Amino acid sequence: MPSRLALCLIVPAFAGCALLQDHGTKVAAGVGAVITASELDLFEPEFIGGSLIAYAIYDPLAPTWDISVTRLDEERVRFDLRMKRLVTGGEGEARQVFVRNAREIAESKGLAGYDVVRFEEGIDSTRPFARRIASGEVRYLRSRTFPGI
Repeated sequence: MPSRLALCLIVPAFAGCALLQDHGTKVAAGVGAVITASELDLFEPEFIGGSLIAYAIYDPLAPTWDISVTRLDEERVRFDLRMKRLVTGGEGEARQVFVRNAREIAESKGLAGYDVVRFEEGIDSTRPFARRIASGEVRYLRSRTFPGI
């Protein structure tokens, strides 16, 4: 019964949008998907619950890398990067993320630049899923020509 109610509420909304020619195929595909899901009983609580759990674990909108920044002294900063456990790409971008964050800090503080003192990548073999990790240290440089900057 709830699936028929959802179908009765969704179909008129899609039908109203179907008057626009540019969106006709998208609306037809949406209506077809809803009808197919309804016929396959995918609106049952078990399927909806499983889908929500899978979405919560995978979380496609979460950032791929978790970055923690630790200030070591006046010039040096350490970056620790941890990749999320379930990903669909991005395995080779640790150095890119590291450099982008180092550059953003240098630019926001008005510094002349930075030197990468150390950078290493690895895999943290935890259960049930391993994850990529990276760690690096940056030394920020002030301008010698314009020491006030």
